[in-house]
Amino acid sequence: MKCLCVLGVSTVFVAIGVAAAQAPADPPAAVAPFVSAARAAAGQDHLALFNNICSPPPAPVEAAGRGNAAPPQGPPPAPPRDRWYAPPARVFDNLYFVGQSEYTAWAVTTSQGIVIIDPLFEYSVEEAVVNGLARLGLDAKAIRYVIVSHAHRDHVAGAALLQNRFGARVVMSAADWELLATDPGGWPKARRDIVATDGQKLVVGDTTLTLYLTPGHTAGTISTLIPVKDGPRTHTALLWGGTSFNWRSGSPRYIQPGRPARWWYDSYAASARKMREIAQALATDVILSNHPAYDDYKARQSALAARAAGQPHPWVVGNESVRRFLTVAEECAKAGPLWVSPPR
Repeated sequence: MKCLCVLGVSTVFVAIGVAAAQAPADPPAAVAPFVSAARAAAGQDHLALFNNICSPPPAPVEAAGRGNAAPPQGPPPAPPRDRWYAPPARVFDNLYFVGQSEYTAWAVTTSQGIVIIDPLFEYSVEEAVVNGLARLGLDAKAIRYVIVSHAHRDHVAGAALLQNRFGARVVMSAADWELLATDPGGWPKARRDIVATDGQKLVVGDTTLTLYLTPGHTAGTISTLIPVKDGPRTHTALLWGGTSFNWRSGSPRYIQPGRPARWWYDSYAASARKMREIAQALATDVILSNHPAYDDYKARQSALAARAAGQPHPWVVGNESVRRFLTVAEECAKAGPLWVSPPR
């Protein structure tokens, strides 16, 4: 198990369809047991996850650069600020939201600097992360590490600015460094830096984050365990690194010889099962996402703002809820290939 330690200050666009329709009431017989298990696990608190991934795959689309489609000539233009801006906020004593309306970046403060997880798009990282930290009374110059859960533009494109301006070390899996290197988008790309390994400890002053490889959303998606503080209490949060079944469109960046759709579904299910077992063993009681819809960010922050002294923290959902979230992910992934290829 590798450990990255900081002992001093000088040491070292993928659409997600969060409004997707609910799964059909009467799915095919082969799919029904998995969808039913996922719906039962979802309860009322994980419906956004269920609605997004427990549904039939869309019809395949022609990939850019194939057929009559022209290859992309750079990133799409940045949307107006008022369409994506969200105010920064404190979630725990050492955890802050510095994201935008549909995408989350997290800032973890430590005794030896700041760790950013998923630094958004190249067009929003300055306003949301750099200026967001300033609005919270924090200084982006203290950013020591940037953890990237996966190499999709909405989570990685902002890393180059933080690397170049502040000297932040960028952490990503080997598979997703490769995915980044081959991405045809014209946005700035971080230089290859730290390659994450499964179970790796990132020690920054008084805080240890644990990184797990959870392939499925991409081949090298990282999920992270974060100790979060609420006064004298410390809780363990799980940031699930990737949610949607983005390979379902049939993109050749995902569907390749040796990696058919079934490989992706099976990998996703295995990763969810693995993290559920880890969450149970470590009594993980907070679930986080890199998209606000999936962890009910707005409702939980509203409850936090209204929280009276002595009341439970609204983000501390308990270990059972965390495990149910991961059960939804696993069961929907097990259902996935059966929508189109029922067993014989």
